[in-house]
Amino acid sequence: MQRRLSPSALLPAGMVMEEVGVEDGITVIVVRSAALRAICPACGGAAGRVHSRYIRTLSDLPLGGRAVRLKLSVRRFRRNRATCVRRIFAERVESANPHARRTARLDELVHHLGLALGGRPAAAFARRLMLPVSNDTLLRVVRRHGTPAFHPPRAIGIDDWAWKRNHRYGTLICDLERRRTIALLPDREPATAQAWLGAQAQIEIVTRDRGGAYALAAARALPDAAAGA
Repeated sequence: MQRRLSPSALLPAGMVMEEVGVEDGITVIVVRSAALRAICPACGGAAGRVHSRYIRTLSDLPLGGRAVRLKLSVRRFRRNRATCVRRIFAERVESANPHARRTARLDELVHHLGLALGGRPAAAFARRLMLPVSNDTLLRVVRRHGTPAFHPPRAIGIDDWAWKRNHRYGTLICDLERRRTIALLPDREPATAQAWLGAQAQIEIVTRDRGGAYALAAARALPDAAAGA
């Protein structure tokens, strides 16, 4: 059974398309909120009296091999309730955070690119995907989202890594079950690793390189843990 696809189905939730065009190789879509009324952020009451409008520009997911820019017509509503401290407020859309320059769904994709590839590699890949983000933007998004909640690991892998090859090294610790880096220590001294391991008494399995430093640290901090190289 065939169903007609509405153009608004390609847009973020809660938006309705009014006009579409191409400017400098970028697909520009003029949109508005689908809601008839807006909720006041101060008192939570509904308002329907429009005071004015302004245009807010948002980047969105690419479409048809082109970058997409949304021009969202935002309404300012007048609030006449005497008990409310706000007299005029701008409506908010569920698909974009206040003051954001990207839609929530694009921001989520940028976040995952940054986590998976880092700064410059993710920026290069994003350009191929027609996503207008720089390496600095990717790193800022990752920092803003914060780190995942820490779950005490049961099995870990520990090895050294280079801050600067042949000059300075640190220690990398991974959760083997969740396949996630959980700690970066500033050096590869046994005492530093031992202090970290000693605070994680629940660890049952430690895998490491063949060097003796981490073996010594694991033996002292977690004598009952199974070790492997």
